Amino acid sequence: QVHLMESGGALVQAGESLRLSCLASGGLSSFNEMAWYRQTPGKQRELVAEITGPRKTNYAASVAGRFTISRDNAKETLYLEMNSLKPEDTAVYFCYGRRPFDTPYWGQGTQVTVSS
Repeated sequence: QVHLMESGGALVQAGESLRLSCLASGGLSSFNEMAWYRQTPGKQRELVAEITGPRKTNYAASVAGRFTISRDNAKETLYLEMNSLKPEDTAVYFCYGRRPFDTPYWGQGTQVTVSS
C-alpha cells in the first residue's frame, strides 16, 4: 500500500521561500508521473508543477521561474521549491502520483499561507 504525505507548509511573508516535501511510503520510483496541485476555497484544484521524467517538467504559468519540482527516488521524496512567494500562492498544496496501470494517489495536503 502506497501513501503520499506532504510536509513543509507554513505561514511566510511575501518574497520568502519555502520547500514542500512529499514522502511516498512504499516507494517513489514506481511512479512515472508526480505532481503538485493546489486548491483554495471555492475553486478547483489546479496543477502547479509536474515531473514525468528525469528532466521533463511542466509548470503553471503563474509559478514558472519561481517554483522548482524535483524528486529523489532514493529518499522516496518529491519536492517543491517555492521562491519569491506571493499572497496569491496561498493554498492547500497536494502531492499527486500515478503509476502505470494504477489509480492516482493523493496526499492529504499541506497549508501554505503567504502574508503581504
